[in-house]
Amino acid sequence: MQINDRTNNSEVCRSSAFLPMTRQEMKALAWDAVDVLLITGDAYVDHPAFGAALLGRHLMAAGYRVGIVAQPRWDTPADVLRLGRPRLFAGVTAGALDSMLAHYTAFRKLRHDDAYTPGDKHGARPNRAAIVYTGLLRQAFPGLPVIIGGVEASLRRASHYDFWSDKIRRSILLDSKADLLVYGMGERAVLEIAQRLEDAVEGKPAEMLRGIPGTAFAISSLEALQAQGLLDECVVLPSHEDVLADPKALMSATLALELQTHQGTHWATQASGSRWVAFAPPAAPLSQSELDALYRLPFSRRPHPSYTLPIPAAAMIQFSITAHRGCAAGCTFCSITLHQGRQIQSRSEASVLEEVKALTRHPDWKGSISDVGGPTANMWGGKCKGDPAVCRRRDCLFPKQCPHFVVDEVKMSLLLTTIAALEGVNHVRVASGVRYDMGNKERLYLRTVVRGFVGGQLKVAPEHISNPVLRLMRKPTREAFERFLDLFEDESRRAGKEQYVAPYLISAFPGCTDRDMRELAQWLKRRGWRPRQVQCFIPTPGTVATAMYHAGIDEHGKPIHVARSDRDRLRQHRLLLPTRNG
Repeated sequence: MQINDRTNNSEVCRSSAFLPMTRQEMKALAWDAVDVLLITGDAYVDHPAFGAALLGRHLMAAGYRVGIVAQPRWDTPADVLRLGRPRLFAGVTAGALDSMLAHYTAFRKLRHDDAYTPGDKHGARPNRAAIVYTGLLRQAFPGLPVIIGGVEASLRRASHYDFWSDKIRRSILLDSKADLLVYGMGERAVLEIAQRLEDAVEGKPAEMLRGIPGTAFAISSLEALQAQGLLDECVVLPSHEDVLADPKALMSATLALELQTHQGTHWATQASGSRWVAFAPPAAPLSQSELDALYRLPFSRRPHPSYTLPIPAAAMIQFSITAHRGCAAGCTFCSITLHQGRQIQSRSEASVLEEVKALTRHPDWKGSISDVGGPTANMWGGKCKGDPAVCRRRDCLFPKQCPHFVVDEVKMSLLLTTIAALEGVNHVRVASGVRYDMGNKERLYLRTVVRGFVGGQLKVAPEHISNPVLRLMRKPTREAFERFLDLFEDESRRAGKEQYVAPYLISAFPGCTDRDMRELAQWLKRRGWRPRQVQCFIPTPGTVATAMYHAGIDEHGKPIHVARSDRDRLRQHRLLLPTRNG
C-alpha cells in the first residue's frame, strides 16, 4: 500500500473535479486505496451544500485520500466494498435530512419524491439510514472504525421521541453500534479523528477517539472517564429509562442538550441500560479565515457525471451562496440551531465576492444567483458582544432582540448591491428566510431586499399569527409580522414593483387549538391570501417542540393542548382549506 502523501493529495484536491466513486476514478488519481470512505444517503453532488462533499473536500485538502459511496444498496455490502477497505475509517451520514423525514409525510404516508435523488425518486435510501449503513460497513470491513454524523445522527444523539414509531428510542449511537458519533458541523472533528487514527500504533478505536469536541461515545461507567481526566463540568441528563417512564423527562433532557449546544463549555452524559453515552462539549465555531478557506475549495457544483437523471436539490442550489452558518434564533421546532450552533460564523466580504466571480466563469452559469444567505439571511456578520459561554438565553431574538446581539445592516446591504454590480451578474435573489423583527429603526437591510432582491415573491415564515402559539414557537408576534407587511407593501410601491409575500405556516403545533387555527384562517381571509405553504407540524427528533408534543407541556412544564392523533392534526390542517377555496 502506498504511504499517505499529504502534499500530493492536497494538489489532487485542487485539480480533481470529483471525489472518486469508482475504482477507475481512484486509478486515475494513482490511488491504490482511500484513507477515508464516506457513505451518504444523498446522491453525490460536488457542492458545499452537500455534507459528504464538503467534508470530503475538507479532508482531501488536509492531505487525506477520500472516496464516496452514495446511496448504496442496503441488501448487500457490494456497493460499500466498491472502493476497497479504507485505511483509517468510514464515515456515515443519512444525508441532508433525517431519513424518516425524507420518506414520510406529516401523516406518516410514504412520499413519492426525494429531491436529493436522481430523477426525484423515492426509495434510494433505507429507513434509519445511519443504522443500516453502519451495519453494512461492519459486514464489509470487520474491525474498521465507523463514525456516524450528519443531521440524523446529530439530532438523535440522546434518547429521543420518534414520531414514525410513536416511541422513545435510545441514542442512535447505541442502536447503530458505531464507534463514535459526530454532532453538529463536523469539520474540526473529522480532521482530529483522522489524525488520531493516523498516529495510533495500537489500541481500540472507541478508546482512541474519546474526548474530541463535538462528538459522543459510549462507555461502561463515568468512573472510567473521570480516571482519564476527560470529565470536568458535566450535566447528567435524565436516563433513557427515566425518559421512558416519564415523558416530562424528555423535556428536561432536551433543554439541557440545547443549553450545552449554545454555551459550548461543558460535558453531558446519559445512562442507557448498563451503559452511558458521553457528549463532549461542542466543537468551537470556525473562524472567518477557516470558513473562507472551506468555501474556497474547488467544488465543481455539479452532480457526479455517473448520474443520467437530474437531481432537483442540485439544480436548486447550484448557484446559491452560503454567506454564513449558525442562527441566533432558537425556534423550538427548528433543528438548525441545534446542528449549526447559535453563534454566527460569517465569511468575509472578499470571500463571498470571490465565489461570485468564480460562479460567473462556471460552464453552466446563466447570470442568476438564487440566494445569498444562510439559515437566516439577515444574520451575516452578526456577533454577540457578550460571552456566549455564560449566557443562559435560549434565543437571542425572543422575546425581543438581545442588546448584546448586533448586526451591521449597512454592511449587509452593501454586500448585496456589490454582488449585483459585478460583471456577468444579471439577477441576485435572497431566498433564505429573513427575520422581519430584526434590525434598527431604519430596517435598512429589509428595505434593500424588498426593493431589489425579491424577484416577485418573498418567502417568509411567520408560522402562525396567534400570539400564544407564537410564544410556544419562540417566534415574533403577529404585530411584528404585520409591521413587516406594511414595510413590504410600502417599499414595493416605492420601487414600482408588483411583489407578494408567500407566508410559510404550521398547523397542529403543540399548544395550538382549533380556535387558534380558525383565528389564522380568518386573518388570512381578511387579507385575501390563499396560503400555499402550510405544513402540518412534524415532531422531528431532538427539538424542544417535539418534547412538547410528546410530554404535553411547554418548556416551563405547564400543560398544553396537543393535537396528537392524525384525525385531530388533519382537522386543524383542513381549517385553512376554506380560505384557500374561497
